[in-house]
Amino acid sequence: MAKKIDLDEPAAAFLGFWRERHLCTLTTLRADGTPHVVPVGVTYDAGQRVARVITDGASRKVAHILAAPSSAPARVAVCQVDGRRWATLEGVATVRTGPASVADAERRYAERYNHPPRPNPTRVVIEIAVDRGTGNAVFDE
Repeated sequence: MAKKIDLDEPAAAFLGFWRERHLCTLTTLRADGTPHVVPVGVTYDAGQRVARVITDGASRKVAHILAAPSSAPARVAVCQVDGRRWATLEGVATVRTGPASVADAERRYAERYNHPPRPNPTRVVIEIAVDRGTGNAVFDE
């Protein structure tokens, strides 16, 4: 059963889950409103409420985010699952291209996934301003 996560005071188990090495998915919306779901690596900074995905600047996921009208910023979701544990973070996505933002996201990725990302000169960062978290009741145990 889905449970809303208190992002002001998330359970230690929830935060720990977002530090463990797991493959995640990112869901963006195409222009016609249908979901586009792809596997990604995600890092989560609970203090800033920012989830980060590193990717190529020419990817479809980036194109979907950039195509969102300013009147309706791109809402996205990242999700991970491990056995019966699952968690989703939702929010508004922004594409960052600055070298400092990219380097910071690469460092965070290397820390979570225990290896640096492969070199990519056209890498960008999808930053998600997280405003909603859900998961299952296992994070209450």
